[in-house]
Amino acid sequence: MNYTTLISTSDLAQHLEDPDCVIVDCRHNLADLAAGENAYRKAHLPGAHFLHLDRDLSGVKTGRNGRHPLPEVNTLAAALGRIGVDASKQVVAYDQNYGMWASRLWWLLHWLGHERAAVLDGGVDKWVAEGRPLTAELPPERFTTFVPSPAPVNVSAEEILRHLGDGGMTILDARARERYRGDMEPIDPVAGHIPGAINRPYTVNLTPQGTFKPAAALRHEFEAQLGGRAPSSVVHHCGSGVTACHNLLAMAVAGLLGSRLYPGSWSEWCADPSRPIARGG
Repeated sequence: MNYTTLISTSDLAQHLEDPDCVIVDCRHNLADLAAGENAYRKAHLPGAHFLHLDRDLSGVKTGRNGRHPLPEVNTLAAALGRIGVDASKQVVAYDQNYGMWASRLWWLLHWLGHERAAVLDGGVDKWVAEGRPLTAELPPERFTTFVPSPAPVNVSAEEILRHLGDGGMTILDARARERYRGDMEPIDPVAGHIPGAINRPYTVNLTPQGTFKPAAALRHEFEAQLGGRAPSSVVHHCGSGVTACHNLLAMAVAGLLGSRLYPGSWSEWCADPSRPIARGG
């Protein structure tokens, strides 16, 4: 197996017994932080392990580094090793439906140098709709050693500040339109967006059936939004550095490589009142 962006339900079904494939359940709900793990314990894909967004895929919050700061590299590596991920493994991440949580693990793995990581297109919803198996049986831990090689592909608030208005950075905001405009803000204490950011809600990457659009369609849409700017100029952000990974994944599916993540995203940016804020647009 060698999947680096998406994997279909039919392809994964053929590899459920593959010892070189590690399946990871990433289901989550911001309104109920135990919901994903509770759903996993009731029923999950056969052989799947569970990693929690807050506990495993995020680091310690300080109040100024965002709601889902990046985990410490060695801590994340230990969590991956505990479920059997090493350099020889294909990792498949899934969540309940659209890939917004699973794409966080996908990005983290690529950040740490593990290219054989993919998101299950359509998630559990599509898997169940097709009548594929689920189980409540918990898999044994598969201890191994994951050796991380983190790449400098993330962006700081300070770097964004240095480039505001100079045309060298293209900021894509993955939040819903009303949050981007600052019409409302249900989670963070301040509404608005980073000045100059372009809004691309992660949901526009999806078909009405909840799977990713074809690569050609995604490429056409991103190129239209970028207006000739290089993919390497793109910095993705959202509320807390999670759904931004969905846009990163969509660009990778489209073959537009080299964009980067601002992990702190809006929840970090707005925590410092000295940083500029825009509304409308």
